[in-house]
Amino acid sequence: MGTRNKASKYRVDGASSIEDVDLDEVEVRLPDGRRLTEELAAELAADTIARAVGRPSLSGRAERSPHLGVRVTAELNERVRRRAAAEGKRASDIVREALEHYV
Repeated sequence: MGTRNKASKYRVDGASSIEDVDLDEVEVRLPDGRRLTEELAAELAADTIARAVGRPSLSGRAERSPHLGVRVTAELNERVRRRAAAEGKRASDIVREALEHYV
């Protein structure tokens, strides 16, 4: 969308004021020049919430999945990434499947 990396420059705190605006009556433009419509505002809000919440829990319940960091050699990293690309998966999926198989 182009504005993803710019989000950190926007902050809402106790000194901020937020106004409810009827986007059908008031023209609001985004930094890229697009007009902000009710539909686009809803899409941007849903995208922001999804990024804030993150990926769904692996358990399917409303809880965060534990994160496990592992250091590997550059060669193994490349092999995992090649395998993931060949299977149309993320590298984390390949590592998770390997751990499930091993453990």
